[in-house]
Amino acid sequence: MKLINIADVPKIKVDMDGAKDAEMQIPIGVEEGTPGYSMRVFTLGPKGHTPYHSHDFEHINYIISGKGMIHRENAHNRWLYPGDCVLVQPDEMHQYINMSDNVPLVFICLVPKENECGCPDKEEKNEEVQS
Repeated sequence: MKLINIADVPKIKVDMDGAKDAEMQIPIGVEEGTPGYSMRVFTLGPKGHTPYHSHDFEHINYIISGKGMIHRENAHNRWLYPGDCVLVQPDEMHQYINMSDNVPLVFICLVPKENECGCPDKEEKNEEVQS
């Protein structure tokens, strides 16, 4: 069993083309011996965002705090609030955007353990950004 408080997990700057004021933590992942999924926690600073991208694996998100929007391919953008859950299908274009001027958007992102790092060489297929 692994038990860790998110406050004890270092934040890593998301260094991907198209990301703005984004940090990631991996409280439970490959290093902890997860059998299937890794848990990542993203923090987007005010007006920050992830890249507009897709990848060949699904991921599941849970909004912890803040207010934001998800930009989706061929669909209307949708507001996100604490408690919202999102399933992003493989190869679906998406982008998380913090709409606040002063409050971070924080969300959990569960991915197959093989894709936990969020590295551009493993994940990104499209680097367009909707700023």
